[in-house]
Amino acid sequence: MVKKFTWKNEKLKSRTRIERVFKEGKSFSLFPYRVYFLLERPPAGAPAAGGAGGDPFVRDPNAATPAVKAGSRVVSPGGPLQAGFSASRRNFKKAVDRNRIKRLSREAYRLQKEALLGQLREKGVSMAVFFIYTGRELPDHATVTQRIGVALHKLIKEIR
Repeated sequence: MVKKFTWKNEKLKSRTRIERVFKEGKSFSLFPYRVYFLLERPPAGAPAAGGAGGDPFVRDPNAATPAVKAGSRVVSPGGPLQAGFSASRRNFKKAVDRNRIKRLSREAYRLQKEALLGQLREKGVSMAVFFIYTGRELPDHATVTQRIGVALHKLIKEIR
């Protein structure tokens, strides 16, 4: 079986969902990251077995609207897991440095997210995660990979 290591559909881009992650979600620190996350149950009106293969988070390509309305809020069609990344301008004046940190973080996340994604699908919940790099020095690839992995394992424990 070929594993897909895609990232495109899992970007946390919706301003309203990002605001909800910071307002309603939980957080923990894991130096050099601060991780915010919001665990959500699928809406009551959503079908139990959605789009393809019985996955409630796969959007039906024939659906007229890209998002499912749940009461007064809209649930994002991005799937069971969406993530965003940030690095502070205060600590890193050059955009090149901030972009490198975010690129390293996204790559480490992309390669290690499968266990978290499996747990979310098993439990039938969705999660929005936001990683903020709080360190003051440029990290190396090994450090970022190790710390993102630890953060993802901590998120798996939160789901259980």
